[in-house]
Amino acid sequence: MRIIVTGGAGFIGSHFVRQAVQNQYPALAGAELVVVDKLTYAGRKENLAPVLADPRVRFVQGDICDTELMRDVLRNTDLVVHFAAESHVDRSISGAAEFVRTNVLGTQTLLSAALEAEVGKFVHVSTDEVYGSLDADGTPWTEEEPLSPNSPYAASKASADLLVLAFHRTHGLPVCLTRGSNTYGPYQYPEKIIPLFVSRLLAGRKVPLYGDGANVRDWLHVDDHCHGVALVAGGGEPGEIYNVGGGTELTNRELTGRLLDLLGLDESMVERVADRKGHDRRYAMDISKISGALGYKPAVPFDEGLAATVDWYRRHQGLWGEDA
Repeated sequence: MRIIVTGGAGFIGSHFVRQAVQNQYPALAGAELVVVDKLTYAGRKENLAPVLADPRVRFVQGDICDTELMRDVLRNTDLVVHFAAESHVDRSISGAAEFVRTNVLGTQTLLSAALEAEVGKFVHVSTDEVYGSLDADGTPWTEEEPLSPNSPYAASKASADLLVLAFHRTHGLPVCLTRGSNTYGPYQYPEKIIPLFVSRLLAGRKVPLYGDGANVRDWLHVDDHCHGVALVAGGGEPGEIYNVGGGTELTNRELTGRLLDLLGLDESMVERVADRKGHDRRYAMDISKISGALGYKPAVPFDEGLAATVDWYRRHQGLWGEDA
């Protein structure tokens, strides 16, 4: 099997590649993995250092918007797992153009190349943010929930989702979508809340907590996220969407408290700042579909996963220089 992994030097993509090389995904065992990554600020070739010497891994530095390169790379491909994306909400608020270019145009470029190459399956990795914002007492989203994105990032991902489904319905391209909840773990660039807060606290700097801190997120360890994607890659039905959640809902304030406890610090290290524009109140997903159809179940207890993540950043202080 020949697998193209876009964004494979990023946080989630590199984890997927490392695990696949270690034969953690039975359906993909022994596959050749071609990693395509532009190596922007959040994608680092060093994330692949443990597996780059493996003869099954090939690295291609390139832009998914490059039509000719994607046509060339996707020839004779069995599976595309599409992680590549601009993904930080704050950056999309300050400048949406790159999000539209990469997340929408880049996905369209890949889809066209996959169609031409007659790729066996195309797995598009999306986000729970496409559903919008959920009330505190609202029922967790199923895959049938209408899309209602609020941030430019979420809108770009929702647009990509619709393109992926359109290529299936129009052209018969065998696609699957996964929508993951807030993912955490090692190797994540320090702009999302967990690596940002841990990196700053380790450096003796205060952390910025938006608004009242009551925004709720469903936390998913990167190992569970990638396991869910691999299950969909191996057994997902073409044209179907699968929610991949972690099942641990916490307010940002509660999460901050846990990080402070793990680092032996107190509330004096927290600085309350003005809320983010259009800040979604709550995300929560129903994962019964992927659980029933493919046997998915989150395996990493949140407390253990968070402690291990904090320890990883403690052992890798300074990895991103002054960016944190």
